[in-house]
Amino acid sequence: MINMKKRNYIILFLALLVSCMLGIIFGSVKIEPEMFIKGLVWSEDALNQSIIIYHLRIPRVLAGLLAGVGLSISGVLLQSVTGNDLAGPNIIGVNAGAGFFCILMLSFFPTMLKFLPIAAFTGAFLTTLLILLIVKKVNSKRSTVILAGIAVTTLLNAGISFLSLLDSDVLASYNSFSIGGLRGAEIDELIVPGIIIAVCFIISLLFSRQTHLLCLGDSVASSLGVKTKTVRFIGLICASASAAAVVSFAGLLGFVGLVVPHISRRICGSEQKNLLITSGFVGAILVIIADLVGRVLLAPTEIPVGILMAILGAPFFLFLLIRRRTDND
Repeated sequence: MINMKKRNYIILFLALLVSCMLGIIFGSVKIEPEMFIKGLVWSEDALNQSIIIYHLRIPRVLAGLLAGVGLSISGVLLQSVTGNDLAGPNIIGVNAGAGFFCILMLSFFPTMLKFLPIAAFTGAFLTTLLILLIVKKVNSKRSTVILAGIAVTTLLNAGISFLSLLDSDVLASYNSFSIGGLRGAEIDELIVPGIIIAVCFIISLLFSRQTHLLCLGDSVASSLGVKTKTVRFIGLICASASAAAVVSFAGLLGFVGLVVPHISRRICGSEQKNLLITSGFVGAILVIIADLVGRVLLAPTEIPVGILMAILGAPFFLFLLIRRRTDND
């Protein structure tokens, strides 16, 4: 089993390296291997390639890596602490909260666009805290988190629609953010989200045994010494913070947190620690490759990675719904 884990990790690590290299080499402007090597060392006859590599491609690949890891961690945690394999970062209102705060900023502070990521992060995090408060006041059942998330998301989406109707310029600006994409990513804006995602990942690994036991049900987990309320609270905080960090630089990128955990279970099983690590690899690879396809498929026109993930994720979500209904029947 240990050898199988090591083999999977090695294969996934190599696949991630290949994905990163492809993401740096290919794009709307193809860089030949010789010029790519010269561009890496800032050769005088390849300055344009150097600028493309270091100022455009590498930041974009890093953004894809962080987005994939952050959303995948969030998806694994949400599915574990809610006991619902259809749960994803958007189910607890992360996307809706981020979008609502972005609309507020675009409506009342249209000249402060550089603070849009901060608004997204603040909205996502405050929305999650609101849902946690609702759950605490009502009860701690797993279904309550899902229901509270749906209710708050519906309310926030109504607010987004209302504010968008008041200003067509706001609607146009929000549409590009709501699709989700990695275009224009910069290293500086990835530092804080990267730290947040790394901290959430470490905490998730430390509590992996407890969150895994939650999947067996609260009564079983409690009998094995797990403080279910505390572990669920920590899991939800890490899930929301990780997803909100991604929203702050990639917009409302959907379906990654839903699709990746299911793919990863096919690779490594359901043991939580192994699932978290595998999902991090798979999520990063998936987002980087999807972004690459979006850049080269209709070059020079770019397809945002959020659209490609929706094309992949929506049918997958329907498949899960149909399979669940079949299993219940």
